[in-house]
Amino acid sequence: MRGAKSAKWVAGAIVVALAATACGGGDDSGSDDMNKGKADPNGIVTAQLSEPQNPLQPANAKESQGSRVLRTIFAGLVDYEPGTGKLEYVNAESVTPNDDSSEWTVKLKPGWKFHDGTPVTAKSYVDSWNWSANIKNNQTNSSWFADIVGFDQVHPEKGDPKADKMSGLKVVDDNTFTVKLTQPVSYFAYKLGYDVWAPLPEAFFKDPKGFGQKPVGNGPYKFVSWEHNKLIKVRKFADYKGPNAAKNGGIDFKNYTTADAAYSDLRSNNVDWIEQVPTTALTNYKSDLGDRAIDQPYSAVQSIVPAFYTKQFKDIDPKVIQGLSMAIDRQTITKTVLQGTRTPADSYVAPGVLGYKKGALGDIVKFDPAQAKKLVQEGGGVPGNKIQIQYNADQDHKPWVDAVCNSIRKATGVECTGDPKPTFQADLDARDKDQVKSMYRGGWVLDYPVNSNFMRDLYGSTAAGNTSGYSNKEFDKLSSEADKAGSIDETVAKYQEAEQLLAKDMPAIPLWFYKVNSGQSVNILGKIKYGQDGDPIFDQIQVKQK
Repeated sequence: MRGAKSAKWVAGAIVVALAATACGGGDDSGSDDMNKGKADPNGIVTAQLSEPQNPLQPANAKESQGSRVLRTIFAGLVDYEPGTGKLEYVNAESVTPNDDSSEWTVKLKPGWKFHDGTPVTAKSYVDSWNWSANIKNNQTNSSWFADIVGFDQVHPEKGDPKADKMSGLKVVDDNTFTVKLTQPVSYFAYKLGYDVWAPLPEAFFKDPKGFGQKPVGNGPYKFVSWEHNKLIKVRKFADYKGPNAAKNGGIDFKNYTTADAAYSDLRSNNVDWIEQVPTTALTNYKSDLGDRAIDQPYSAVQSIVPAFYTKQFKDIDPKVIQGLSMAIDRQTITKTVLQGTRTPADSYVAPGVLGYKKGALGDIVKFDPAQAKKLVQEGGGVPGNKIQIQYNADQDHKPWVDAVCNSIRKATGVECTGDPKPTFQADLDARDKDQVKSMYRGGWVLDYPVNSNFMRDLYGSTAAGNTSGYSNKEFDKLSSEADKAGSIDETVAKYQEAEQLLAKDMPAIPLWFYKVNSGQSVNILGKIKYGQDGDPIFDQIQVKQK
């Protein structure tokens, strides 16, 4: 994620770090004070960030923190219009399919350059995708290339790669390349807005490891420095050719270990934007910040996810997970603990995404203590009669985790406790290493605005976003059939069928849809605009002259 904008629209989706959805940009209105003054084109925006999990390589960030930085440094082929999800071309002149969407032709806008002055060409994309897909390079999002012919040769299920290039990628000329897929994918152009598809300069391949610490991109900002666990600096790239040239001089991404510390700095105008107001401040942040407060939905969902590789959940009857879901009083928790800043989830898919269907999950997400206890008992109970919910303590998740646990305990008698990890990075590392003891907090924000992103990219057996060990061959088959459909409308309808299978199988327990509950400093001119992934559109932020 991410990602998570990555993906503006969280393709494959980006795993989100926030505790906290429809879509769209922020309200342009604001107080006279917010709109007074002149913009400083060289002013620096300061924004909250947690330490990225991995080096800054385009295919190595499936979480929102690394993705947030990568999206400023790299520009992809396409992006999405905030509020509509409409496809917009960035580095691409066009992305066109053949008759059955099994082969795509990409034409680039000429004249683009990387930050080191070298040209962005068709080869820059093809080489990037081949390297990122190769199993020996260990990129966390390599599965995103699985639709391309020859992926199985560079990324076999077992053993070393049998080739170093995917045969489905062909460079036609400096500004044109073709992509042959293993089967038709009607929405392939939409997927191309995710970070993983970014181009890489020739310098990358000489030292990929070093590049991850000092990336060279083709986006509106160029990388300056990374002081680990403290600060990442990017600055405006004056020769950027895209439609989203930066309206400020750059961004300082500041690391915070707690949400309270970030909020304190926001109130003191020592940071211009934070990810999330801490739970303790939700009741009064709007009065604290006035017009500088932000409250708007975006396309993301929060869940709790069983670790199916554990002895506890390996052979669990789905009835048990359905029962745990019905034991959670989402309405009360979102109204009280979360102060109305979340909306109870009724689908695996977030609102604002093509294919979201209101009420898709029916009664299994409705609070019913008696039915919850009955289902848990019918399913054979929770092994050990105790669950733990892992979460990252550098965001304010503890209050809602405690509330969810209390609700489960009272309704079913199953003991429930939180399992905090100090940072989001530590939380993600535990997931990736199959070290989750019981369940974990899952947050997923759109990478592209199609319901497949919230299902195939999260619950597919080989999906990069699947860190729970869940696998269902019938779901994989339905996903494949949906991708082969002749139109996006047919694809979306097929995935809606697949969602009903997930409702029976319960690979995760959706809790609520996210909102941006945040704020901005007095240093910003006008209201910050947001992408559908909940992140600010950083290149459009204007800093006031001092």
